[in-house]
Amino acid sequence: MKLRIKGNSLRLRLSKTEIEKLAVADYLEERTPFGNNSFRYALQITDAANELTADFDGSKITVFIPEILVKDWAVNNVVGFNATQQVNDTESLYILVEKDFKCLDEATEDQQDNYENPNKTC
Repeated sequence: MKLRIKGNSLRLRLSKTEIEKLAVADYLEERTPFGNNSFRYALQITDAANELTADFDGSKITVFIPEILVKDWAVNNVVGFNATQQVNDTESLYILVEKDFKCLDEATEDQQDNYENPNKTC
């Protein structure tokens, strides 16, 4: 699972295997160690909401995704889901969770588990 944070936006990109694991376990987490501390980010399925929401507890970002959205996500053509969460009177957080596609350029990372890019030309 890849996390991109820019300003007031979060973007999570998931491989095929990660989406399949999420559907079975209802939870997916990554961890990056920093000496004695770790930064964690997670995606958790919930039946208590109808849109994406996020929470930060000081060391972990958790994005909550409604169960109805991910039910058939591994096998359908839906690229992803997004929402804007109001965090206070003047600020909001944009959240995007999407399938990770194979790059069209010469990327050096392993992309075998990524989805075929819909912009691929034959």
